[in-house]
Amino acid sequence: MIIMHSQASPTLNTFADGMCVSVLSIVGNLLVLIMAFKRSSRMKPPELLSVNLAMTDLGAAVTMYPLAVASAWSHRWLGGDVSCVYYGLAGFFFGMASIMNLTILAIVRLIVSLNLQSPREKISWKKVKMLCLWSWLYALIWALFPIVGWGRYGPEPFGLSCSLAWGQMKYEGFSFVISLFFFNLVMPTVIILCCYFGIAIKLYFTYKKSMHNSHRIPNIVKLHRRLLLIAVLISTGFIGCWTPYGLVSLWSIFRDSSTIPPEVSLLPCMFAKSSTVYNPVIYYFFSQSFKREVNQLSWLCLCCKTCKVSNTINDNNIYMVSASIKPKEQPQSTLQEITESKSVTLG
Repeated sequence: MIIMHSQASPTLNTFADGMCVSVLSIVGNLLVLIMAFKRSSRMKPPELLSVNLAMTDLGAAVTMYPLAVASAWSHRWLGGDVSCVYYGLAGFFFGMASIMNLTILAIVRLIVSLNLQSPREKISWKKVKMLCLWSWLYALIWALFPIVGWGRYGPEPFGLSCSLAWGQMKYEGFSFVISLFFFNLVMPTVIILCCYFGIAIKLYFTYKKSMHNSHRIPNIVKLHRRLLLIAVLISTGFIGCWTPYGLVSLWSIFRDSSTIPPEVSLLPCMFAKSSTVYNPVIYYFFSQSFKREVNQLSWLCLCCKTCKVSNTINDNNIYMVSASIKPKEQPQSTLQEITESKSVTLG
């Protein structure tokens, strides 16, 4: 039976931090999805991966954080065995989906950069949808392993949330822990680093080669370099948030977890949960079009003025995965454009 109690003193800070993370994560990722919906007719296939990433972050915030915040407010875990397993499974599922999505994103970015001057799209809608589906299926398989007996879910040290029961898997789930860290932390990190290093090398040589031949390609390279910066920041933020949690978890496996004060073990948990907040913040500060449209959106479009979506090449790639060398064909007229044209005609 899972019995979880906590001291009242630090839980007020935990409640405040959890509430802040919940609100920022839900609002931020909802804005990303709203912006994606507004740009759906102009979106290129690889950009769906960034939308998928926002869905994983939003899913974690909606399914997990309210229960954790309520438990912090009550100074105790509000559920029993079933809710603890649910919470641990949800956290593990969305975390695995995020890291797999980031890995696929890095590979797709590399493919796009290697075909920078190709007139044809190398990544189709069908391929991207299959990759998104694979990231969810992969995460689901790993999340179900502890349910069927390989691994185990249990309370976190401070008693306000649940995760993988690291301390209880020293003997019965050791193979699960080793496999988990290799396939879902070490290997994805190596792939992400290699992909982005390869992209940086490719952009560098493409820029030098095209400097004396054309003024057009260097501009595209500069755009890819900016998009690469956003992608690297997002991947670094996610890995950086989860690394302290992973180190504390490994310590629990190889050493006595009781040597870690609960207050100290709480910090990596909170830091890991905050990973769902950073992506919208990075988009806001490093994508001018995303920032402008979010500002336009505020209490937005409920007024008389209609929000406009920009058509420039820079604005069409705020999700940091693709950039087009050729001018994009004009999309079909939207309802707003038809309405505006009628207004001009009638005027």
